[in-house]
Amino acid sequence: MVMSQEAAEVVGLNALKWLVGNDELLQVFFAETGASADDMRPESLNLVFLGALLDFLTMNDEWIIEFCDTVNLSYEQLMNARMLLPGGEQMHWT
Repeated sequence: MVMSQEAAEVVGLNALKWLVGNDELLQVFFAETGASADDMRPESLNLVFLGALLDFLTMNDEWIIEFCDTVNLSYEQLMNARMLLPGGEQMHWT
């Protein structure tokens, strides 16, 4: 199934909502990215930020599984969403 840019943005926003509801992981996100609680609302409109958030989630299989299972999203759809947001282009080492 082909995902639209708008659907990718919704995945990013759902990931942000899920992360904010997971205080322990949210603290890891803050530590790893330098983001703060004050950044969350204004950055929710920033597609680069949402892409970086999906990058963060895909660093750990357990986080992927927990997020996708919670929001009823296939793992493939998560990766499709990441590729559609800024910075998600696949690198080719040829």
